[in-house]
Amino acid sequence: MKIAFLDPADASTDALVVAVGAENALSPAAEAADKATGGAVSRAIAASRFTGKPRQFLDLLAPNGLSIGRLVLAGLGKPAEANAKAWQDWAGAAYSHLASSGAASVTLQVETMGGPLPESDAAANAAFGVGLACYRFDRYRTTEKPDQKPSVTEATIMVAGAKAAEEAHTPLAEIAAGVTLARNLVCEPANVLYPETLAEHCATLSAQGVDVEIMDEARLEAIGMRTLLAVGMGSARDSRVVVMRWMGGPDDQAPVALVGKGVTFDTGGISIKPAGGMEDMKWDMGGSAAVIGAMRAISGRKAKANVIGIVGLVENMPSDRAQRPGDVVTSLSGQTVEVINTDAEGRLVLCDLLTYVQQTYKPKAIVDLATLTGAIIVGLGHHNGGLFANDDALADGLTSAGKSVGEHLWRMPLGEEYDKALKSHIADMKNVGGRDGGSITAAQFLKRFVEDGTPWAHLDIAGMAWSSEAKPTVPKGGTGYGVRLLDQLVADQFEG
Repeated sequence: MKIAFLDPADASTDALVVAVGAENALSPAAEAADKATGGAVSRAIAASRFTGKPRQFLDLLAPNGLSIGRLVLAGLGKPAEANAKAWQDWAGAAYSHLASSGAASVTLQVETMGGPLPESDAAANAAFGVGLACYRFDRYRTTEKPDQKPSVTEATIMVAGAKAAEEAHTPLAEIAAGVTLARNLVCEPANVLYPETLAEHCATLSAQGVDVEIMDEARLEAIGMRTLLAVGMGSARDSRVVVMRWMGGPDDQAPVALVGKGVTFDTGGISIKPAGGMEDMKWDMGGSAAVIGAMRAISGRKAKANVIGIVGLVENMPSDRAQRPGDVVTSLSGQTVEVINTDAEGRLVLCDLLTYVQQTYKPKAIVDLATLTGAIIVGLGHHNGGLFANDDALADGLTSAGKSVGEHLWRMPLGEEYDKALKSHIADMKNVGGRDGGSITAAQFLKRFVEDGTPWAHLDIAGMAWSSEAKPTVPKGGTGYGVRLLDQLVADQFEG
């Protein structure tokens, strides 16, 4: 999608989108269109149920008095409450409304109507919204007809102060690139994306100034990451761990660590999953995609922070070599784990990564992300990621960051009373604690691998990595959830 900025002028476009506030408060551009069309805008509103609410649209086709094919009234809601997210949603929803309309070019007129943002910032966020909304994973569609594809190929954001808007959009475009990368990775099928090829995607971040280190199985065995390696034992695909370092802050500043689960396909192993819906398990690497995408965004906008991204990449398959229920494995921390269920594999990947990143980098804080449990979907559905944390300040920072970018979190409890469920008769712990509080006991498992005094948060994003329902800036499919959240957290808490 080609996106450009233009100072106000007569629109030369297939479709012009103008904002209308709540209770049909017309923006100046909408008022001008009403005058130019001899009151057609007002008459159309009066003859409809359009009221200017967010994500409401009213189209006037080939309006007399305007040299455009379509005038679109796009509801903004209350202008006084139109923050960055509101303008992203306004423009993203407008793009989706017009994507298959037949229009090839779209112009969005941004006027804040006294809202809280400078118009250049509002326009930058509108462009960001279009860039997120136009995502489409179609590389394997070879027989799609032209009329089945989106018609819109270019969008122009018209605003007073186009140059300032373009400058404000520059870092947002880098964040959008990170989201796109994460979405692409989540959408790829598992025969194309497996530990080795996912590691190769990580290596491309070197072009952004990220120092990328890829560790193979021999190195991981020498280090002692045996719980991680145990997960991939049944697969013909070798496991990998990738460390991505962005050192944009002071040399003496401890980094923040972002840790991602990257199970490129999860059959459940010997504890095999039911066949129905198993194809969805290609996105069990959503946590690693979020970390990789975040590192792309953070490095792309040259964040003044030190950030370590580490992802464990494995494939969980059943075979004569696969780990069995009842096996005992020794983690990098030295703690032993009795494997009760081989489908509770993500925590076995993460625990070694948590130990490694603490031993090697002494981070000031750790955030891990994983599509870890079905239990979190039962509890929170597909509207919030589960947040577990040992530090209130970090939890509050994540919650605030998530709210500002629209990637919401809901804090869940931790407590010693849940530890009893993890007690093993032959090892230091079991890898599952039963059905009750399954997402909580999974977090309690991970907490055992976090050193005292290290702020840590675990995000269970099983309900958020993939969506069957489109939102204004998130099409169906891989969502890229976590990229904007982590980038905002770094900007809010660790830069400067």
